[in-house]
Amino acid sequence: MASTEEESAVKEPLDLIRLSLDERIYVKLRSDRELRGKLHAYDQHLNMILGEVEEVVTSVEIDDETYEEIVR
Repeated sequence: MASTEEESAVKEPLDLIRLSLDERIYVKLRSDRELRGKLHAYDQHLNMILGEVEEVVTSVEIDDETYEEIVR
């Protein structure tokens, strides 16, 4: 039973990624982009292979008349 506990322990940041294999994850990228998908694989450089991916791009515009922010 100790080996199972050791395998599921989070001791380093990459351990959390290892435990997230075959789970749906959320990745925040530069320039207000986000990815949500199932993590299939990764490497030491944090290149990731995701499946069933959904990409969200958020942009903020200023209304010329009211000067209010419009989030899309």
